[in-house]
Amino acid sequence: MTARYGKKAHDEVEKAVHEEKRGELKSGRSGKTVTSQKQAVAIGLSKARKAGGKVPAKRAHH
Repeated sequence: MTARYGKKAHDEVEKAVHEEKRGELKSGRSGKTVTSQKQAVAIGLSKARKAGGKVPAKRAHH
C-alpha cells in the first residue's frame, strides 16, 4: 500500500504544528493566532497542497 501523504505534506504539517505550539501561527484571512492543533494541521496540509505536494483532496464536512 502506498503512502497517502508525501514528504512535503509531512514537513509542512510539522512546521505548522511547531509554530502553533510557540503561538506564532496565524490563520490566513483574519490573521488571528491559531490555538487548536487541528487548525494547525489543516493549515500545514493546505500549504503543502498549494506547493504541489502529495496530499489527498479535502474531505467534505457536514
